Amino acid sequence: MKLNRIIFSYLAVFSMLFLLSCTSTSTSPSINTKTDLSITYSELNDASSKTILVAAHRGAHIGNFENSIESIHRAIELGVDIVELDVQTTKDGYLVLMHDSHINRTTTGEGKVEDLTFAELRTYKLTGDYGSVSEETIPTFEEALNEIKGKIMFDIDMKTNNAKGVVEAVEKTGTMNDVIFFSNKNPILDDIRKLNASTQVMPRAYSYEMAEEAVVKYAPAIVHISPGFYTKELTKMLRENNARVWINSLGMNDARIRYGDRENVLENLIESGANVIQTDEPEILLQLLRSKGLHH
Repeated sequence: MKLNRIIFSYLAVFSMLFLLSCTSTSTSPSINTKTDLSITYSELNDASSKTILVAAHRGAHIGNFENSIESIHRAIELGVDIVELDVQTTKDGYLVLMHDSHINRTTTGEGKVEDLTFAELRTYKLTGDYGSVSEETIPTFEEALNEIKGKIMFDIDMKTNNAKGVVEAVEKTGTMNDVIFFSNKNPILDDIRKLNASTQVMPRAYSYEMAEEAVVKYAPAIVHISPGFYTKELTKMLRENNARVWINSLGMNDARIRYGDRENVLENLIESGANVIQTDEPEILLQLLRSKGLHH
């Protein structure tokens, strides 16, 4: 009898805790983590902002497929601010998403993008980690632009010299406000600016002097820097010129984020005031930044 009363008491307490947890869950406001493009615009144009924006390298592709429409959708779901995707030109002049010069690594096909026609490329499927195969074929640049329109910013990594085709596609889709044109070759950025003076370009700088030259030449909203000269002096100069600092967390830093050393990595990345971090681990980085009040 005594044992029954003890069991009954435990069950009553457990039931009460369960009901409280259900009530708490049902009354707690849901957190919308999806990308809010209006916030990204605001933060990107506020050089004094303390918010750290996150750029998903080749889209949110971990457990997914890089440079894919699916990787764009996943980035938006996570609340990523910017997707970085690579653009190349096919043999017959179509613009498509692809990082490598060859399609061997990321599709079921083989060959160089520039040696294959668009029709040939579309016969292959995208591939991912551990031999996974997508239902998705290689996307066109225009398809990607239509997917990001009004939803998330697109950092266009120019793996092509076809500046005219890229600018025309952006104009056609009405996405000029949603894109940043990136190249580590200034002549390509020069061609883009000649085609449309209102384009947002992101120059690559490999020294403090190159960053200064980029500010004078392009008056950019953002400058992509290398870590070798990432200092508070540089950040101060760029912010005084209404530019933001883009830095990468790719390679070893992302590996450390993935396997647990994320606090030290983040501290090193933002110690001199970087505003945008490009990563292959956007989900983990976003969680870390939000836990520290550094991301909206």
